[in-house]
Amino acid sequence: MLMEKISGFSLVRNGVQFDYPFLESWRSILPVVDELVLNIGISDDNSLEVAKKFAAEEGGGKVRIFESEWPLHIPEKKKSGLILSEQTNLALEQCTHDWCFYIQADEVIHEDDYPLIREAVAKASALKADAVVFEYAHFYGSFNVIQQTRSAYRREMRMVRKSSGAKSVGDAQSFLKSGATKLNAVLSKARIFHYGWVRTPEAMRVKTEFMDKLYHGDQADKNDNHVYKRFWGLKQYQGTHPSVMKDRILSKGWNWNLKNSPFTFSSSDIKKAILDFYESFTGHRPFEFKNYRLVK
Repeated sequence: MLMEKISGFSLVRNGVQFDYPFLESWRSILPVVDELVLNIGISDDNSLEVAKKFAAEEGGGKVRIFESEWPLHIPEKKKSGLILSEQTNLALEQCTHDWCFYIQADEVIHEDDYPLIREAVAKASALKADAVVFEYAHFYGSFNVIQQTRSAYRREMRMVRKSSGAKSVGDAQSFLKSGATKLNAVLSKARIFHYGWVRTPEAMRVKTEFMDKLYHGDQADKNDNHVYKRFWGLKQYQGTHPSVMKDRILSKGWNWNLKNSPFTFSSSDIKKAILDFYESFTGHRPFEFKNYRLVK
């Protein structure tokens, strides 16, 4: 059976300044795609040069790069993170194959899961589904701490069929058809390793302040969201990381110890804890929001 051809697509802006693991992200997806489309937002750092170097030295002829200007001078573009889905769709439009694998600049694929990804695409094609849903592993504060609670989404679409009319929506977390219709999807056991909350505290501060402005405009309130805290749902991670993350993990320039951090727990966490215990025993997550319909 012939394998379906796959386009990979991603975007980054100021990836170096905000300490995104974007190179590790691209390296991880490259073996399972036939092309990789990169939308490089015009940046204040050397992200474009780094991307071009990656394409020339590691891309194997698969990588296509284009630049885009983020119209951040327009106030309406700084609401609810909508500019992120707009930029994602620009990259999706450049994909030449029907199956399109989206990966964000802080998401990485584990090489152990490559066969699972190929199996999921074959299954989705056989069932005439329009998307593939992946499991998520969310890291927080340190590479050995994982967030496992209903407040962190456990699954999301990252592979879509372009001919379905799928478009990135909201702040680019998910996809819908024609802006409102859910996609029929198959569930894969392949994992997305999400490192969005693992970087040096200073880089986290700079990144968080910028992202807050994409959601709330230039008047976004200053907060301490960048400060790592011990809260409900954090656990020690015992598994392995994608091999492409090895150098980044070894060169980590900060220390945050989960066990030695003060534990914060509020009344709003009680319901969350009860539902988390229920999920751990049953495998079912009640009231889970899904932008997709699973097909079998």
